[in-house]
Amino acid sequence: MVICDFRIMGGGELPGLLVNEIGGIHGILHGHVPFLKKHFYLITMKEFLENKKHMSKKIQAIYLWWHKPIIDQELLQSLPNLKVIANSGVGMDHLDLKLVASFGVKMANARYAVSSSTADTGMALLLASARRLVEGYHVAISSGMEYCEADFLGAEVTGATLGIIGMGNIGYKIALRAKAFEMNILYHNRRRRKEQEEQAVGATYCEKIDNLLQQADFVMVVVSLTPQTRKLIGKREMELMKPTATLINISREGCHGCLPKDTSFHQFNIQ
Repeated sequence: MVICDFRIMGGGELPGLLVNEIGGIHGILHGHVPFLKKHFYLITMKEFLENKKHMSKKIQAIYLWWHKPIIDQELLQSLPNLKVIANSGVGMDHLDLKLVASFGVKMANARYAVSSSTADTGMALLLASARRLVEGYHVAISSGMEYCEADFLGAEVTGATLGIIGMGNIGYKIALRAKAFEMNILYHNRRRRKEQEEQAVGATYCEKIDNLLQQADFVMVVVSLTPQTRKLIGKREMELMKPTATLINISREGCHGCLPKDTSFHQFNIQ
């Protein structure tokens, strides 16, 4: 039995917020609960499914965490008073936006919430690949492993050239971090940044992506997933890069392609 206790605020009920679950692998974080409860009455998918008749009209919003709950036509049809779906991340390619809009429901996402964290992760991947940290870790925990110290010298980051494909909010934060490592920064973007912004990070604009690929020691792909960016980096683009170059993709599925034969590349992805 589900006992509903919709708190009263300002003379009316708090709107219901549907979440997949609280805690667990696919549940919202316990730390988010106090804030959400100030504005909504939380309803889990389990509670909703056990008492659809009563709960369906109470729910006015859905909070997606790790793509859960799954938004499909059946769920949307069962929520007549749904007004908004809030996605906890930036990317919304896992959602059928046309379907959502057809029900008159608005979408929201956390566009800038993780910009700094994503930029930090991008730089961490760059440094880890250049200084061969993962390989060094395995050597450190394997007492019997034989290795040659010269093999772990890695690649220099200071003075190396970083090519940033996609100089939006996250791409610019990466440039700020790369400047601190005294890197030479090239970037390709749909629109050129303002001159003062370029000067602030010492970045040089490449109108053509090919010019960036040919010069960069590290290539960081930081684009949103769109029909124009899907398959952005493929065999042709990789063959333009230096044989020693490192390709780092922190886009959402924006960089998929085939590695050319006889070419040594390191590719890291955040999905």
